[in-house]
Amino acid sequence: MRAEDFLAFKHLKLPSCLVLDIQLPNISGLALQEAMAERKLAIPIVFITGHGDIPMSVKGMKAGAVDFLPKPFTKKKLLDAVALAIKKNKNQIKEQAEISKIKRRMKILSPRELEVFRLVATGMLSKQIARKRGTSLQTIKVHRSRVMQKMQAKTVTELIRFAQKCGIIAPQS
Repeated sequence: MRAEDFLAFKHLKLPSCLVLDIQLPNISGLALQEAMAERKLAIPIVFITGHGDIPMSVKGMKAGAVDFLPKPFTKKKLLDAVALAIKKNKNQIKEQAEISKIKRRMKILSPRELEVFRLVATGMLSKQIARKRGTSLQTIKVHRSRVMQKMQAKTVTELIRFAQKCGIIAPQS
């Protein structure tokens, strides 16, 4: 399959990986990797090459390749790299499904509930939110309760994790 065909193909959300040679007709494997990243096509790559060098392998790995195998390589090395890539992709698919679920739940929040969600996720207490909004504590407690219910969060910690996963707040280091 040509690189252009691969990019145009409708990729299903099934666990997969791409075994990619550095030298391709019309485009390099590294350029295809860049094009995939631009299109947010998150398929793990295992590079193979008979013409690679250290800078190429570093560039490919920094851009997210799972492995970089110089030819000749053993079947075991290739199969191990493919297994690792597929495992990585399964985790990516699972993570994306969870993020999509969180975002669907967020869409049912009213604008005020979304604001309360954001403030709670930053660690603000209900009384602090009430003061900031110039609203009664009871009103904020009602909004907070609705947020927890609609987001299906059992704890504030879980609500914060949801906010981190969908990019509302930065993950804690």
